[in-house]
Amino acid sequence: MKPKILLIEDNEQNRYMETFLLEKYGYEVVPAVDGPTGIDLASRIQPCLILLDIQLPQMDGYTVARELRRNPALSDVPIVAVTSYAMMGDREKTLEAGCNGYLEKPINPETFVADIERYLTLPESWSKP
Repeated sequence: MKPKILLIEDNEQNRYMETFLLEKYGYEVVPAVDGPTGIDLASRIQPCLILLDIQLPQMDGYTVARELRRNPALSDVPIVAVTSYAMMGDREKTLEAGCNGYLEKPINPETFVADIERYLTLPESWSKP
């Protein structure tokens, strides 16, 4: 069984690139295009990691992260913000909202998977393709 990553990202091009890279390394990616959908999916699929854009329609990523952290079943699931917000204080704001990590966009395709894997604890039986 492939480890599931929930990708909450409204931009189709970003979603495509991140999904392509993650699937290449053996992950199953479950996409959500907005916060409410992401929150619903997270509780249903129990991902091993949540990648969260901050600038989302309907509900910003800070609010999504806080909502996800209110769910006890998701308390151990790492949340990594992947965002174009790169001003002073933005990183701290994402961590205060409940994210475990922060990556700036544009992502580096050569290091993206390694960057997010720092937040994962995968079973020893799982090996990359």
